[in-house]
Amino acid sequence: MLALLTSTFVTVFLAELGDKTQLAIVSLSGTSNRPGAVFAGSAFALVLASLLGAAAGGSLSSIIAPEALQLAASVGFLILGARLILRSNGDQDPPTEAVASGSDTPSP
Repeated sequence: MLALLTSTFVTVFLAELGDKTQLAIVSLSGTSNRPGAVFAGSAFALVLASLLGAAAGGSLSSIIAPEALQLAASVGFLILGARLILRSNGDQDPPTEAVASGSDTPSP
């Protein structure tokens, strides 16, 4: 049990470092003079989200084989990663030019 607890802690801790949630917490803490309240709220939110994930995983594993759940999660992360890589490699729209003359027709 200690090995499972340790591996879960390390996995979640490393996954949460530098993500959007942590950046939001830094932002909230920076705009507040009560960092303890920000910590308590964010800790409770993470605990609740983890509880929902653990409960859903436990009930799903009684219906679907754990190996199939791991495979589905792996494929999902691969798809998300591939989409992020493709998006960062130039699928961005070029900026549009603003018309300075104030008319609706662009000048030649």
